[in-house]
Amino acid sequence: MTTDSPTPDTGAELLPIATPARTRAALRTLIRPDRGLALTGIGILVAATAVGLLVQPLLGRIVDIVADGRPAGDLTLPVVLLVAVAVVQGLTTTLGLTRIARLGETVLARLRERFVERALNLPADRLERAGAGDLTARVTGDVARVAEAVRSALPEMARSVLAILLTLGALALLDVRFLLAALLAVPVQLLTARWYVRRALTLYADQRVANGAQQQQLLETIGGAVTVRGHRLEEQHTERSAGRSRKAVDLTMRSVNLVLGFYGRLHIAEYIGLAAVLIAGFWLVRDGAVSIGTATAAALYFHSLFGPVNAALVLLDDAQSAAAGLARLVGVTDLAEQPEPEAGKPQAGKAEAGKAEAGKAEAGKVQAGKPTAGKPEAGQAAPASVPRQRIASSEAAVAVNEVSHAYGPGRPVLHEVSLSLEPGEHVALVGTSGAGKSTLARIVAGVQQPTSGTVTAPAGPGSASAGAGEHPVVLVTQEVHVFTGTLAEDLRLARPDASDADLRTALATVHALDWAEALPDGLATVVGEGGHRLDPARAQQLALARLVLADPALAVLDEATAEAGSAGARVLERSAEAALAGRTALVVAHRLTQAVAADRVVVLEAGRVVESGPHDELRDADGPYAALWRAWSGSRTTAPHP
Repeated sequence: MTTDSPTPDTGAELLPIATPARTRAALRTLIRPDRGLALTGIGILVAATAVGLLVQPLLGRIVDIVADGRPAGDLTLPVVLLVAVAVVQGLTTTLGLTRIARLGETVLARLRERFVERALNLPADRLERAGAGDLTARVTGDVARVAEAVRSALPEMARSVLAILLTLGALALLDVRFLLAALLAVPVQLLTARWYVRRALTLYADQRVANGAQQQQLLETIGGAVTVRGHRLEEQHTERSAGRSRKAVDLTMRSVNLVLGFYGRLHIAEYIGLAAVLIAGFWLVRDGAVSIGTATAAALYFHSLFGPVNAALVLLDDAQSAAAGLARLVGVTDLAEQPEPEAGKPQAGKAEAGKAEAGKAEAGKVQAGKPTAGKPEAGQAAPASVPRQRIASSEAAVAVNEVSHAYGPGRPVLHEVSLSLEPGEHVALVGTSGAGKSTLARIVAGVQQPTSGTVTAPAGPGSASAGAGEHPVVLVTQEVHVFTGTLAEDLRLARPDASDADLRTALATVHALDWAEALPDGLATVVGEGGHRLDPARAQQLALARLVLADPALAVLDEATAEAGSAGARVLERSAEAALAGRTALVVAHRLTQAVAADRVVVLEAGRVVESGPHDELRDADGPYAALWRAWSGSRTTAPHP
């Protein structure tokens, strides 16, 4: 279960935050695979702490020997035992903390992997409503807080709690009255902890939200720097950034004051407890109930509690901060953790199904330009050869039935759109900017769910209708990412078991083999950030080669040639045509030459289908498409001929 995040003054609808109960349940799920490691580590720490508690009685024994005036030789045994205790405690503590640290790092790695996987499955429109800053703050700040707590707070907290419990037991063994005296500090400590926790959780949650809003403002300002300067909006954006920074700083100072008050109350508790134990020791020694050495051991026991008690209570600061961060991470994983629709079944929109959160793609869906899940861009199995001419079957057909979509109240994009693609058919989507073409393409690809209506797409891997290892749908957009690594590794994101020959065949299919082999190290050339830079046309050819390797039944191209210049666009159109050969395709046409080559053209206008038919027929019909064609071809020196 999750709750909505507090919404800052950015107008963004932030991603949800998990409730405390849900956060605890998620933490138990993360730890469950390593229960044995957890139990072993705690058991070793218990043994180490128990051995360490022998120090105080041995020191008390030394005090009694000296107080009684016994021979110096009597000190040999307790001194040797002290050395042995130190060695054994050091070894067992190291071993126990190592196992606890290993547990923490394993759980942290599992959390990170799950977060990344689920975050990549979030609906595009949901991320747009939240803004990039909220997700960025969770990926960076919240993960860092949880990591810091796991690496430092978790081992120290485990050792401190064990030391407190066993030390209190040791005080009771010396004399139960020492324990009662020590417990006088507990009410102050409990009240301090309660006072702190009630304020800290809300404060740290607000602080995370403020940091997210601050990052969002900075991202928007930097990302739109050209527009900001062009409209002379530097002062306004600077003031907005400063305002959100001031809010974040104010919350940080409030947290500092909270911690200072927390420490001050702890010092009062220490004074009360130590004074009570010393007074109890004085009366018990005077009455002959205990020896001076026993009273000394009791005082040392309570003094030794200063460290673990203060550490445990101080670690509440890290724990509360980490808990707030963990709740924000779990909120994202829960948002994306929805059951996937069965292969080949209609994908129902919210209005009809009321089930999965928008944006959950079908099993095996990939995006050739960017991965759409926390896995490589294609599934594990793949066809035996590339390219592969697909025999058309009814499983490759796509049916869009009365699909509507809105990115928020009063922001409709699509209005009851119905569309079907026959097996092997290439359909071009055209229309003016804002007509809803990209939204419909994402819905057909399965990376975004409609508000209402259904989409029936090809079956996923492993179904009776799909060949083994086939991907049902691949989406290629104009926003192509070149991953850091060798060119071969980048290509194998779509099909990990592809041989070098398969990679070369895929590159040759999209007319990219010549430039790929001309790179300094061929397929072994490092590309991406810090490596060999690929221009937009080559990066898009790389995405199309990944599409060929994935070998989907349905390919969706969303203005995949838009980032290239005129010459590059012609090359990319040839590459796209080759990549789409033998498969059903929906192409959002950036240039109408793509519509000319399509089997059918569908015209969207204000989110509605207004025309559908072959290029020649629509061009001669004097409708919306004919107007688009005249405007486009008339702006060119020589109008292209079909």
